[in-house]
Amino acid sequence: MAQIHPPKAIEAMRKAGKLVAKCFAALTPMVKPGVSTLELDKAAEAFIIKNGALPAYKGYNGFPNTICVAVNSVICHGIPNAAGLKEGDIIGLDIGVIVDGWYGDACITLPVGTISASTQRLLDVTAECLRLGIAAATPGNRLGDIGAAIQRHAEAEGFSVVREYTGHGIGRVLHDDPTIKHIGQAGTGMVIKPGMIFTIEPMINVGSYKTYLDRKDGWTVRTADGSLSAQFEHTIAIRDSGPEILTLI
Repeated sequence: MAQIHPPKAIEAMRKAGKLVAKCFAALTPMVKPGVSTLELDKAAEAFIIKNGALPAYKGYNGFPNTICVAVNSVICHGIPNAAGLKEGDIIGLDIGVIVDGWYGDACITLPVGTISASTQRLLDVTAECLRLGIAAATPGNRLGDIGAAIQRHAEAEGFSVVREYTGHGIGRVLHDDPTIKHIGQAGTGMVIKPGMIFTIEPMINVGSYKTYLDRKDGWTVRTADGSLSAQFEHTIAIRDSGPEILTLI
């Protein structure tokens, strides 16, 4: 069952979400060729702590770092390292924070230097998938409408949608009900109601939707065929008037 949060909880979540957005704003200028994902991780942790919050991911089920990074064929949950980014790479930055006991969670995918037109198209389509998914998250619609909107657009553009990794309810815990699938059939699933808070975070692949878990670290998820992947994510609250994006400045 999805929790129905009161207005005070949504206000608290808005504070957490805003800090996530501010962290993205601080890290984005750092994303350049030669910069390591470990440098980005350290900068994110310093920024979060300086602002009186806690990194949500560090130590979560044993995850060792503050941010998850996804370079090129990595889909999600990548561990920062000392290798420098290269011109033409793309990098997903997934950031979670805890502010006064409430979680904020979002992801963006950024270009490293100049990227190809085809790679930029992947980013554009993925961002549009998120926009369409959020637009479908209106009171009275169903969760299947979100997945259907995302899947329809991604596949019409020739891309695939990752199945195994989903959006989720969020509040005083990082992962809660409901599960938000990024594929689906319109008119099916739980009815969307005011007071729900959850993430929508489509992961879109150039090639197959199939995934591969790197057994070396037990965390990093890659595309099974080595193709590029991109992700964008927001935390949203369902209001009477429609979805409110909480992870914005």
